[in-house]
Amino acid sequence: MNRSPVLVAYALVMVALIVTVDVLFFRDHAWARLMVNVGIVLVFGAFYVRFSRSA
Repeated sequence: MNRSPVLVAYALVMVALIVTVDVLFFRDHAWARLMVNVGIVLVFGAFYVRFSRSA
């Protein structure tokens, strides 16, 4: 099965979430914004690793 469309959708959801959180909550807080963005990427990465092996 070709996973390319699923990976693109997964990445787009991650980017949309990061941009939304940045704009709504952390517009003027650079370090907090960086930490939250890294956290979001790590959580998405953990979910990808966890659920990509079972597929």
